[in-house]
Amino acid sequence: MNIDDIALRLEALGNPTRLRIFQTLVRAGEAGMPVGRLQERIGIAASTLTHHCQKLMQVGLVTQERRSTVLICRANYPMMREVTGALLDQCCAEPDLQSEPHADLHTGPHAGPQTEMDACRCAAS
Repeated sequence: MNIDDIALRLEALGNPTRLRIFQTLVRAGEAGMPVGRLQERIGIAASTLTHHCQKLMQVGLVTQERRSTVLICRANYPMMREVTGALLDQCCAEPDLQSEPHADLHTGPHAGPQTEMDACRCAAS
């Protein structure tokens, strides 16, 4: 994912209402949540919810599915993982630069990745 794509998605989440909508949908799991219930949980007008959901759908963070008369919203987990993964992949990508603030975390008895998740010592701080 390129930096412009990451920026668009983070910009969408930069709005507190959209972030709250997204967090609520992430918590709802794969089943998602009917729009009416989402509106109740967030406590905003239907038109405002529609506006924010459209922005989240434009950047691919939320999907919607119509089931008869019910509109189900879901967090797009693969997209969420792609955005967070693209950011995490860059963490400590240049540990040999001693001028970096976290350079000292990559030295000592535990230096070097033990597992893929341990590759970045900053993640533990």
